[in-house]
Amino acid sequence: MYYLLITIITLLLTAILILLRRTTTTTYLPPTIYPTIPIIGHLHLLKPPLHKTLATLSTNHGPILFLHFGSRNVLLISSPTAVEECFTKNDIVFANRPRLLSGKILGYNYTSFGWAPYGAHLRNLRRISTVEILSSHRINEFHDIRADEATLLIQKLTSACGSQVNLSLVFHEMTLNMMMRMISGKRFFGGNNNNNIDEEEEGKRFKEIVKESFRVSGASNIGDHLPVLKWLGVTGLEKKMVVLQGKRDSFIQGLIDQLRNVKHEEISETNDNNNNNNNNNNNNMKNKKKNTMIEVLLQLKEDDPEYYTDELIKSFVLNLLTAGTDTSTATMEWALSLLLNHKYVLKKARDEIDTQVGQDRLVNESDMANLPYLLCIVNETMRMYPAGPLLVPHESSDDCVVAGYHVPRGTMLIVNQWAIHHDPELWSEPEVFKPERFEGLEGKARDEFGFRFMPFGFGRRSCPGEGLAMWLVGLTLGLLIQCFDWERVSEEMIDMTEGPGLTMPKAQPLIAKCSPRPVTQCLISDLS
Repeated sequence: MYYLLITIITLLLTAILILLRRTTTTTYLPPTIYPTIPIIGHLHLLKPPLHKTLATLSTNHGPILFLHFGSRNVLLISSPTAVEECFTKNDIVFANRPRLLSGKILGYNYTSFGWAPYGAHLRNLRRISTVEILSSHRINEFHDIRADEATLLIQKLTSACGSQVNLSLVFHEMTLNMMMRMISGKRFFGGNNNNNIDEEEEGKRFKEIVKESFRVSGASNIGDHLPVLKWLGVTGLEKKMVVLQGKRDSFIQGLIDQLRNVKHEEISETNDNNNNNNNNNNNNMKNKKKNTMIEVLLQLKEDDPEYYTDELIKSFVLNLLTAGTDTSTATMEWALSLLLNHKYVLKKARDEIDTQVGQDRLVNESDMANLPYLLCIVNETMRMYPAGPLLVPHESSDDCVVAGYHVPRGTMLIVNQWAIHHDPELWSEPEVFKPERFEGLEGKARDEFGFRFMPFGFGRRSCPGEGLAMWLVGLTLGLLIQCFDWERVSEEMIDMTEGPGLTMPKAQPLIAKCSPRPVTQCLISDLS
């Protein structure tokens, strides 16, 4: 009887302590929206486009909200001050990614750069990105590739002058060509010279994979928040992802094998030349060779084959393609659409180029520092139409405090960058295209505006490809403005409606007309 009484008292005390802890914790949770529907939580409130729906919720209920997406806790933030607290004071806590289906299947079971949890593996992947792959030195090595693709773009548009041009398709193909040439040395869009049948077939496979990747990755997976749907057998998207990942994996593996074979042949040739006492010269030539990104990773594999597996290389390459193509393409399309709707801005940018670059050569990347207004246009475009309207979600690895509120471990953090960029309390006339708001900053917009403007994220999960993206977008826009007169296909303004997708593409592709400018006719003829 005594032991039974002790047991009952212990259980009662434990229950009281748990209740008190829950009451204390719940008291300091961020504000939420009532009612919360059992099982689905706040999912019934979500409608496309998601960033605008979430912005409306924040406007009505506050810039810091604690929501429930099914079984998942979500911290929604549209306050620069709260964002700063998340990515500085709590940066390590929020350095994880939520475990979503796409991370499991397309992210090689959460081991790829975009999906890996914070730890030694992620830190090493980031070091590879910033030091080996996307460093200033490495980006400069690929200068000729970017310049060549830009030249090919000018030639293509010249031949299409007088007719309507689908610039969405043009930008997409150019960006993919540029990325693939830097990654593997191959060009798949717009025709290749001296292509054999195998290369043409390889190009077709790549186009289909790219098309399917954007279709599948842009689809939302309700099962990420309602696991019961998976138990009920609702797995259509999962099956599509598995099939797609098999195609992606096989294709990139083929590129790796091809470059590995080429390297072996070069080594054999070097060994043959040793008999002629040219070993040092051959090594010097090899060191001067501009390696593709895959070749750089294969070199790292030689020093640490257990870590730099083919799977790691494949995941790294696919992450580069995913993060580096659609985002830049969307930014260029939005930028030119804005210029076509604001001809005075287009004229001001053209006058700057004519003054700073002149009329006897094409714009190149080294001119960007002398074209501040062009950079203002790029920044203003990214403010109005950020390629990541909702920053890639983070997840808290431990309990923490944000803006005085308790945030439980395992909470998914969503930062509504679009809402911050369009907040009238933070920006004067936020819906007006006004590049002048960035004038005088000379590439230091992020320092000036802080967490009000962070198109590439911030902290341990920020985008390491910022430098490459700015070069690519700036150079392409500069050439289009320098070489062509642009017109809308009708008197109507370009439709600026946003379409569905993670990178906020235009709902309608940009169709426009161009004609070579008289001052650049000689430059274009030299390219032909």
